[in-house]
Amino acid sequence: MVIELLKFKVPGELRETFIQKDEEIWSSALSKYPGFLGKEVWINPDDFTEVLIVVRWQNRELWKAIPEEKINAVSQEFDNSLGFEYQMLAVSEYQVRKYSQI
Repeated sequence: MVIELLKFKVPGELRETFIQKDEEIWSSALSKYPGFLGKEVWINPDDFTEVLIVVRWQNRELWKAIPEEKINAVSQEFDNSLGFEYQMLAVSEYQVRKYSQI
């Protein structure tokens, strides 16, 4: 499994709008592609402007097989729907490593 980790800075008073639009637009779009296993949104109780999105993919090949033009179209739709600006602070990729139990 591969994890896509996205960190955002959003206006604190609009955090819930950001999360709702993300679910409505991004989650809906990504769920149509093979390899998408789900996603979680993590919020920081001490910083209302911080939002982490953790996306689980079956493998990197299926994730990266999504056409760039499709990603750009969803990104444009998402940005247009918000009506406010946000910052993407970090994009990271992780592999889940499982160890056998001793």
